[in-house]
Amino acid sequence: MLKAVVFDDEFIVLKGLERLIDWREHGVELAGTAKDGLSALELFKALRPDIVMTDIRMPGMDGLQLIERIREEAPDTVCIVFSGYNEFDYVKRAIKLGVVDYLEKPITISKIREGIEKAVARIGERSEMSSLKRRWQEGLLEKATLDLLLYGRDAEAEWRTQFGPEAEDVRGVTVVAGADSAFELPEGPGFRVVTVRNGAEFLQAVFHLGAVGSDWTNALQAWDRTAVGSGATHADVGEAAVSCREALRALRYGKYLEGTGWTRYEDLGDGHSPAPALSDLEEGILFDLRLGDKDSLMQKLDDYLASFKQGKVDPEIAELELLKLLLHAFEAARETGGDASEIDGAGEPPQLTLRQLETRSAQAAWLREEIERIADWIRGVRQRTKHSAVEKALAYMELHYGRDLTQQEVAAHVEMNAAYFSLLFKEQMGLSYIKYLTKLRMEKAKTLLEEGMPTQEISERVGYYHARHFAEVFKKQTGMTPGQYRSTGRGR
Repeated sequence: MLKAVVFDDEFIVLKGLERLIDWREHGVELAGTAKDGLSALELFKALRPDIVMTDIRMPGMDGLQLIERIREEAPDTVCIVFSGYNEFDYVKRAIKLGVVDYLEKPITISKIREGIEKAVARIGERSEMSSLKRRWQEGLLEKATLDLLLYGRDAEAEWRTQFGPEAEDVRGVTVVAGADSAFELPEGPGFRVVTVRNGAEFLQAVFHLGAVGSDWTNALQAWDRTAVGSGATHADVGEAAVSCREALRALRYGKYLEGTGWTRYEDLGDGHSPAPALSDLEEGILFDLRLGDKDSLMQKLDDYLASFKQGKVDPEIAELELLKLLLHAFEAARETGGDASEIDGAGEPPQLTLRQLETRSAQAAWLREEIERIADWIRGVRQRTKHSAVEKALAYMELHYGRDLTQQEVAAHVEMNAAYFSLLFKEQMGLSYIKYLTKLRMEKAKTLLEEGMPTQEISERVGYYHARHFAEVFKKQTGMTPGQYRSTGRGR
């Protein structure tokens, strides 16, 4: 994406251009602003933008002097000037300096857009193969991909245009969400990666070209620095928004359960199918409900209800929003495996109760009471079942650690939803399921190494089909290879 900067000593101009112009629709990012010529020059040196928009009259150094300095360091930078002084000498100097446009104040939104379009066009005309052209195209692709992840099928046509001819070869899409920008998924021969950012979310869309393989997961399997979550792979590109929501949900759970490493949406279990209408705040409420964090839950719920009471939507739609959240809360209660009929109540259906309440404040208070009641019930079930369920799970893992033992299988054995079981296990053991299973396998491997069993046989005995993978995990856990551990005689 192209970078632009704006320099003007009038605060209202800077803020207006920041807020009123959709820079991304032109494939441009507004990277910074400055209010005087000297600060502007320093900012230019730091950011090296592609487009400079500057007022002429500024303290410290006027706009035309600034452009002269910029031209000395970066002659390809495209410049636009605006001024309240339409004097011939200024115009002549600006033309001599090669500015792409000269705008008279007061400037309008349409004038600015025209100026940006001229600047982008000038950049594009220089060379079809120039790096700036490629960055411009990448910026448009990033925007089209972000729209695809947010709006799905409604944004597919524009995405296909920006993705190019390869769009016809795409046979699936998977979204990866990171806790920060540290993880970068490399491209491979069978897939293409487009990285985008949406606020605090770091998203990578993996477009599978041809048959969907497993090579794209290699970097994810080895990653252990920060939390990363992935959605399911969807054959229909129009379902990219679904995979995005799944990836963000997997990231949320992964940050709590693992702290670092890769969490797949599929590992959360069938009870967590995506709910397109859920907002981030609603997702946070349900997450805290499952986690049993009542303080955080009630704070988020109060924020949600404050917004609800101020809303202007139709009363029937407002009622549906509250019922939707309540039904998801009931679903979270059922995941515990407890007798959810204890909280269903013997009264009339919730939709009838809600409809009888005449004000939004009354409806909000009713929902708060209902969800708090569900939260208290879930916490009670957790306390009653936590120890016995985890003990049963540990015994099962002790018997079956040597094969492909998924979290879903263990959760089914203790008759719990997989996502709820994962939270319960972490709470009881202080480790996530996968970390505990890895630790168990490595302890068994140590014993077998001390007994002299060959490494390949140990690898298979403790659940790893490839000795190389086993050796990598063993070294990460113990700080030495299996051979080094054996030779030191550790544990004897």
